[in-house]
Amino acid sequence: MERRDKINYYLDIAETVSARGTCLRRNFGAIIVKNDEIISTGYVGAPRGRQNCCDLGYCTREKMNIPRGERYELCRSVHAEANAIISAARSDMLGSTLYLVGKEYATGEYVANANPCAMCKRLIINAGIEKVVVRDSKNEYRITDVFESWVNTDASMEQIGY
Repeated sequence: MERRDKINYYLDIAETVSARGTCLRRNFGAIIVKNDEIISTGYVGAPRGRQNCCDLGYCTREKMNIPRGERYELCRSVHAEANAIISAARSDMLGSTLYLVGKEYATGEYVANANPCAMCKRLIINAGIEKVVVRDSKNEYRITDVFESWVNTDASMEQIGY
């Protein structure tokens, strides 16, 4: 039996976590790992005590035909990355890696060009997470160095035009 490489092993766990998601559009799973120990997990879902989209039977953003990546304030859910960060101590996350997998609800396919949203990127930076690994297919993934890609290159300022 061939042994699974470590990055895909952790991505497989994040993918399993995504199955707990309650979104009717896309479900993401995230795990935070440091020194080969899982620090925290998170999936897409409404805040504790509130109804999930799967319970209501509809997605507000879907009903309003809001494109991917826009108007997140209308979403009922907390993102997987945010839920994983909320559940961990910052001291445990310093220098860690976040593994992220997204699946389309309707098809079960991997979310094409998945990436944390702008708000989740800010949370990842402040949590002290060093790398983010995003799955593109069952065996392919992208690794982002948080400092180089999101701190040194501040894309949030490009949107404003300064």
